[in-house]
This record gives sequence, structure tokens and C-alpha cells, in this order.
Amino acid sequence: MTDEKRSSTPDANKKVGIYLCYCGGNISDHVDVEAVRERVASLPGVAVARTNMFMCSDPGQELIMEDLKSGTVDRVVVASCAPSLHEATFRSAIERAGENPFIYEHANIREQVSWVHHGDLATEKATRLVAAAAAKAQQLKPLQPIQVNATQHATVIGGGVAGLRTAIDIAQRGFPVSLIERSPFLGGQVSRLDRIAPTQEKATDLLDALVGQVLAHPSITVLTCAQVDGFGGYIGNFRLSVRQTPPTDAETIERLKRIDDEKIDTTRTIPFIGMLPASPPAKPSTISLETGMIVLATGFTPYTPRHGEYGFGESPHVITLPQLIEKMADQPAGRNCLEIDGRRIRSMVMIHCVGSRQIPGIHPEDESGHLNEYCSRTCCTATLATANRIRETCPGTQVFDMYRDIRTYGRGQEAVYEAAARSGVVFARFEADDAPAVNRNDATGDYPLTVSVTDGLTFGETIGVPADLVVLATGMEPTRVTDLVDMMKLPVGADRFLLEVHPKLRPVELPVGGVLLAGTCQAPFDIGESVSAAGAAAAKAAALLARGHVELDPFVAEVDLSRCNGTGNCVAACLNDGALTLVDTNVEGQTVQRAQVTPALCLGCGACVAVCPENAININGMTLKQYEAMVDMIVAETEAA
Repeated sequence: MTDEKRSSTPDANKKVGIYLCYCGGNISDHVDVEAVRERVASLPGVAVARTNMFMCSDPGQELIMEDLKSGTVDRVVVASCAPSLHEATFRSAIERAGENPFIYEHANIREQVSWVHHGDLATEKATRLVAAAAAKAQQLKPLQPIQVNATQHATVIGGGVAGLRTAIDIAQRGFPVSLIERSPFLGGQVSRLDRIAPTQEKATDLLDALVGQVLAHPSITVLTCAQVDGFGGYIGNFRLSVRQTPPTDAETIERLKRIDDEKIDTTRTIPFIGMLPASPPAKPSTISLETGMIVLATGFTPYTPRHGEYGFGESPHVITLPQLIEKMADQPAGRNCLEIDGRRIRSMVMIHCVGSRQIPGIHPEDESGHLNEYCSRTCCTATLATANRIRETCPGTQVFDMYRDIRTYGRGQEAVYEAAARSGVVFARFEADDAPAVNRNDATGDYPLTVSVTDGLTFGETIGVPADLVVLATGMEPTRVTDLVDMMKLPVGADRFLLEVHPKLRPVELPVGGVLLAGTCQAPFDIGESVSAAGAAAAKAAALLARGHVELDPFVAEVDLSRCNGTGNCVAACLNDGALTLVDTNVEGQTVQRAQVTPALCLGCGACVAVCPENAININGMTLKQYEAMVDMIVAETEAA
């Protein structure tokens, strides 16, 4: 499959190698890759053109490395899938060959060609894109990464399981950590649990171990009742303003009052409250932090059903799963039936997917126009684990489970579903557009509620279940961190969770350099997944801090001082405050103002290039001259066709 053809008129100064990928058929099923190779091989300056089934594979990378080592090529063009997937792969291969990694240009002929075009059109477009990339490659100059010193300190925002684990892992690698938690308590949503599915480990035991390590570690500083209200700087050199204030929300004040009234031991995790590492501040104060890396572990909030949703808020006999778990914690031993709020529960209905997997046109939007179209992933296992516990400890309580789909993913979790079936839980499956109806049972008064459902397991039979209690398995919603999103310019997905750069290749990184993700601020995770994400974020942060400096891509603005006359147009157009400034400069004995770039803050967007009247500013790796060469080549190829 590998082939090559030398250009009849190679450029004496630049020898471009073009490497085209079949992508296992993703590209070659619609693009005649060999026809593209033949056409681009004859372009001026192209020394070699090759194809491979998977250019990102080791054999594909070896083709590039061998040509570089032998001196056959000194510039590289790869035509394959999106550069976001394998740009780092090919730069690394070039670097391993002993060359500058920035002599490389990428042509996306999968997402931009084969996935949207077919036949001759696909082949023609691929040819022009590759030819344009080759023209640009001839203009590429070796660049050096931007190197900035890094403050060897990390800040973790969020004191739940993910934040605690991240802080511990970074501190154990030898770096000081500041842990910022908005409430007075550590433990996050896990502190609202009694036991953890599927292991049935007590949540307080898990938190005691984690919080104990955090409070005992000399390199971790815990700041509770705190939130970030000022942000500046860049990767390796962030400046944070952290404000500590006395709590004002009613729930927190009530929890603190309970601790005082009941004289609860605050050296251990308090069930359904968390651990109180220090007394709340008596008055507001502000702390300034200089930090090298920031990890966001801001967590999630359980979905609150709308008033009237399955009778929630209209009947005291309709509660959420988190509410049931807390009420069950005080259940006396030896009772045949579950008792909730002094009421004997003979029959209980549990309804899945409340606040998750919502469908436009079927479910109403919230007050801000959003639907939770995602699966919250952990609710099924949590619901079934609770049902199992009720059946084991209170066999006189009959449990009916009404679901759309059972999704007990993960190790050991399918066994929870099987145990529920064996324990006598009665299942009924409903469709999204035909959800169970919860009605007051005023006819007999024996049971306060009746739940009607069309059961797919009995071929569409409509059944009515009398119930003493209806439990809604509510999903996850991201904690609202609008202040951080606006302040740090963070990307948010359609589901309102923070959006990572790439789910596989850069799963804990945000586009803002030096800001990482951990846990359920990113997506619905169970505890194990949150801890794994925390470990990944800690490893990434520690790896960058350990070097004492950070290397950034050199694709930033560069000012030609011989052309610049200090109009300030570029500063006004700059999209990132501080990236471009006007500074006093001595020119022929006179003090004048000229544009100056702070490379670590530059986004490389090119907004400044577009407004400079003197063409005095360019983006390294994406200069106007390079773009002109690409356009000229596209025109030439179009005319030739």
C-alpha cells in the first residue's frame, strides 16, 4: 500500500513529504486516496508522497520518521482525520526523529471531506486541501515552545470526594495545595448518603478516611465558606482572590444549628451533613493566592422535581430518593415494615428517570429553557440498592419499581439488579411518553396514593398500584458555577456540565491552559469514576508543576517593530485582556508606544492581525504569507481541474 513519487521539479530549499491516510476505509471509501497521492506528488517542492492504512499507527509514524532521518524531507504534511485527534501524535513522531515538531501541517480529509462528500467531489476537494497544506508547509519555519515559569502550588475548588482525592494526590507528590469549599462542610454529596452501592460501605467511613488525610497533611490548606471572586494570570502563574464569608443560606444555618444543639462530635463525618473542619468565619475576609494549576471539582446537585411532577410537593407521600435514604437511616431494627415519618409503609413505588433522559416535546423545560436529556447513570443502581435494603430489613414492605430502562453499568452493579429481582421487587416498564400517573386515592382511603402505569412487561396491560409512598429517583444536575464560567471563560456543554477538550485524548483538561476537571462537574459519575478522574487531574497537575516551568505552543502573535506605529487597534481588538498592550519604547531617541505581546496569554486567534493597518503583526505558524500561499494553490488546483 505504501508508494512514493518524486516531484519532477522539487524545491531546492524545502522538501515536503505528504502522508495520506486511508483511515481504515473512513477516508478511502469515499476518497480515491491513490489518485490524490499521484496528483500532489507532482506539486512543486513535494519530495515524496506516501499512503498508509492507518497513518497514526506505529508503521505510519515510522514512514515519516525514516524520511526525516534520511533527509528525504524537511517539512511534513499529514492528510488524515481531524488534527484535534492526532496532531500531538505526529508532532511527537517528528520530534523523535530529531526534528522540530512545528515543521508539520495537517489536512483534514475525513471530517471535512469523506464524511460529508462522495465520489469525484470528495477526491477533488481532498486534493485541493492537501495541495494547500503542502503550499503552506513550504513556508513553515521551525518554532520554539513558549516557556513560562510555574508557581509550584495547586488550587482545588470543591470539597467533595473528587476535590478531596485530588488535593491528597497532588500533596502526596510534594506540592502545596489550597482546597476551597463554598460551604462550611467537607464531603459534598457523598455526605448525604448512608451507604454506597454496590459495596454497602458506610459513606461516613469513606469520608472520615479522605477528610482525615486532607486535614492531617501539612501541605494542604483548607478554606471553607470560601469562593473565588477574582481570577487572573495564566497557566503556571494564576492569581486568585478568595473571599470567605459567614454562611447565609437557610439549609446551612440549620445544619450548623443542629450541630450546636445536639453537641455533635465534629472531628468525624456527621451523617447527612459532612465534616466541619473549622468554625465558619465571623466576618468576611479576602485571601490572595498565587497558584500554578487549578482543578475544578465543583460537583453536582440532585434534581429537584417540579411542583406537581408525579405529585411532588402536592402530597407528603411523594419524596425523592435522597430524602428516603436520609429518612431510612433512623429506621429502628426489627420492624417488619418500613416506617417513614411515623407512617407504616406497606407498599412503595419507586419511579426512575425523574429529571434525566428528558425528551423535547414530551417533558416541559425548566424556567431557563433547559431539558436534562442525558442519563444520570448512577440513579438505577442507587434505587435498586435501596430497594434491596428495604426488602432485606423490612420484608413486609412491598416494593414496585417502575422504569424506562435499567442501566446498572459498572463492576458489581448488575448484581444489584439481579438481587432486586430475587428479593421480590416487582418491576414494570413504561415508555417515555406514557409515564406513570400518581393520583390521590380518595376512594377507599386505605392507601393514600394509586400509581397507574402501562406495563410493557405484560404486553401493555394497565395496572394500578396502591401505595403508601412514592419515591422519585432523581438525577444529577451540574452545580451552578456561572461566576467561575464567566470569570475563567470556561466552555459549557449543551448539558450544562463543564466541557473537556477531548473525552478520550484530553479527558480532564479545559481549553484554558492550567485549569483541569475532576468528578461530576464534568458529567454524571459514580464515586469510583469521580476518584479516577481526580487521580488523572492530580497526575496532570503534578506533572506540569514538577518541571518548574510550562511549555506552550508557539502559535501566538508576534509584532514586527519595524512596521508597528502604535495605533493600538490590535489592543482594542484583542479577545484576552493583557495579551496585547502598548508599552513605551525608545525609537531613535524618542519615546513612543509600540504593541507588545504577552505570549502566555495570547489565544492565537488572529483578531489583532485583521485590524493592523501596517501589517505589523502576525500569528506564528499561521502567517498571512502562509495563508496566501494556500489560497494561491487552491486557485491553481481549481483552474487545473
